[in-house]
Amino acid sequence: MTTELYLENSYLKTFRAQVCEINGEEVVLDQTLFYRGGGGQEHDTGFLIQNGKEFEVYEVKKQNGLIVHYVKQADHLSKGEVELVLDWERRYNLMRHHTLIHVLGAVVYNRYGSLCTGNQIYENRARIDFNNLSDLSEEEIKDIEEETNRQIQANHPVSSRVVSRKEAEQLTGIIKTMVNLLPPAVKNIRLVKIGEIDEQACGETHVKETQEIGTLKITKVKSKGKNNKRLEVQAIES
Repeated sequence: MTTELYLENSYLKTFRAQVCEINGEEVVLDQTLFYRGGGGQEHDTGFLIQNGKEFEVYEVKKQNGLIVHYVKQADHLSKGEVELVLDWERRYNLMRHHTLIHVLGAVVYNRYGSLCTGNQIYENRARIDFNNLSDLSEEEIKDIEEETNRQIQANHPVSSRVVSRKEAEQLTGIIKTMVNLLPPAVKNIRLVKIGEIDEQACGETHVKETQEIGTLKITKVKSKGKNNKRLEVQAIES
C-alpha cells in the first residue's frame, strides 16, 4: 500500500520515495505526494527525478487497490530512491476550488436545506450539483455569493480527522448523508472540517484557511432535472 502523504500535509511540494514496481509507464511507490484523483478532484501531475533525470508524471489513479503513477519513459527508471516534485500551482488551485465547494455547499444547505449530489473540481473552476433546489432568482444567487464570500473572509481554519464509520454515522447533519453514500467496505472515514460551518467525509486536498480561496464568483446556474441545480463557480485570487 502506498502511503498518501497529502492526507496529512497537502502543502508538501517535494519528497523522496522508493520505486516499488515498474510496468511499462505504470509506477508504484511506497509513498506519494500525488493525489490519485477521485471525489470530484482531478489527479496531480509533476515529476519523478532519479540520477539527475526528470520523468513526467502525467496521470495518477487508483486501480486494483494500488496508486499507480503514469510516467513518461518509465522504462529508464529503476527500483530504488526517487525524488517527487509536484506541479504545485496546479495542486494549489485544485485545493482552493475544493475548499470553496465545501464552503458553498454549507451555505446552500443552511439557506435552503439542499444537499450536494455531485461535484467536479478543475484547476481554474468547479461545479457543484444540489438536490431540492428550485429556480434561483438573481437576488438569491447574489445572496449565496455574498454569504459564501463572507464565510471565506471570516478565515475559518480547515482541519481533518479520521473516525470510525460507526462514529461518523452517529454525527448529525449533512455529514451523515455523505457517509451513507460511501461503500460499506470503507470502515474508517476522513472528515474535513471548516471552522464551525461544515464537516464532510472527504479524502481530498484542501487549503489551511478559507481566505486562501480568494473570492467566489458564480458564473452559471443550470437546471439538472426537476428541483436540481448545478452551480458553476470560480475562485478568483484576491
